[in-house]
Amino acid sequence: MSKVVPARRRVVLSSVLLALASLGITASVATASPGVGTPTIVTVGDSYISGEAGRWAGNSNNGEYYHDALGSTAYFDNASNTAEQINRCHRSKSAETFIGGGVQGVNLACSGAKTSTFTDGDGNFKPGLDFYLSGSNKGQARMLQETATAKNVKMVVVSIGGNDFNFGSIVQTCVTNWASSPTWWKDYCNDDSSVTANFTSSNVSAKTTLIKNAILNLKTAMTNAGYSSSQYTILVQNYESPLPNGSGIRYSESGYTRQSVGGCGFWNNDATWANSTALPTINNAVFNAASQTGMSNLKTMNVSSAFNGRRLCENTVGLIEEKGLAGWWSSGAVDQTEWVNQIRTVSTCCGSNYYIQESLHPNYWGQLALRACVRLAYNGGVPRGGTCTRTANGLLNGEPRMGLN
Repeated sequence: MSKVVPARRRVVLSSVLLALASLGITASVATASPGVGTPTIVTVGDSYISGEAGRWAGNSNNGEYYHDALGSTAYFDNASNTAEQINRCHRSKSAETFIGGGVQGVNLACSGAKTSTFTDGDGNFKPGLDFYLSGSNKGQARMLQETATAKNVKMVVVSIGGNDFNFGSIVQTCVTNWASSPTWWKDYCNDDSSVTANFTSSNVSAKTTLIKNAILNLKTAMTNAGYSSSQYTILVQNYESPLPNGSGIRYSESGYTRQSVGGCGFWNNDATWANSTALPTINNAVFNAASQTGMSNLKTMNVSSAFNGRRLCENTVGLIEEKGLAGWWSSGAVDQTEWVNQIRTVSTCCGSNYYIQESLHPNYWGQLALRACVRLAYNGGVPRGGTCTRTANGLLNGEPRMGLN
């Protein structure tokens, strides 16, 4: 026989539930409890974890067919596989969260995302690592809280900070400077004020704080969902090097081949600077922010050199046609072609399926390599951190062979 709750108590209970809901806190009416149900990995953050460019395997200038690994539904993530849940988040099916082996993957990341929610110049909603709520639009911390309330989240993998350092505009400046200056009077981007402003000590400190607070928002989300720190792990990953140093680029600085064929319009000096200064500064900010959270259940995964030997325009790899391959599916393609998408400009026009936003991001092979790294970090449910690198040629269960040390 059910117990009847007096009317006055029902009113008080309803008021409490409404108050909790207004604060973004779910009461104990969850459909699952922490530690119960299918183990789940949730990825949050920006394009380097959402799966941006994950449709394309290697690069080709002969046509989409030769490197279109996932096809037109690559970024569809709604229940019916007919569209994106959030336009241009580009959560690809090759994204690193889907490690398999009885572990469920949930991808909440969004291409272009920063630590805080915003709407870009094209009107696309970009959820940050916050508790934003406006209509159906939600921040990723809020989405994580809802996911963790309904599922058994064991690990939250984070990639955030690159867009706070204006990664996209820096790349645009570098390519523009390369295209608009001659070899005898090179205009480098690494000394432009619009670029150097991102790497001043004051800006680095400010961005580090933003990243730290974003990670702490994830902790709050998990706490609100009823988890103790011993029930889940936050894994913070940094950013991989997408370009080799200038001396490792296989196309000459002279002429336009570097961009028109290779899709890597950087001067040697700027490419080397990106690896020696820009990338380490951003990666240090990310890991310093992780350390400053003081969280006992946080680990880091260094992927900065994971693509070395397979980077865009690197002299150890080539375009599909440069290597004489029939297509991305050819035997050995993973070792002979690039794991980073070309910087695309005019090729995105006129009915093509390419997006400018896919430029300089891990492609299909790169995404699967990162997925292998996440699987190693998950470690069968006992998460660990480390540095992820290539260990051998070839594929293991369809993925590049990676190691975590």
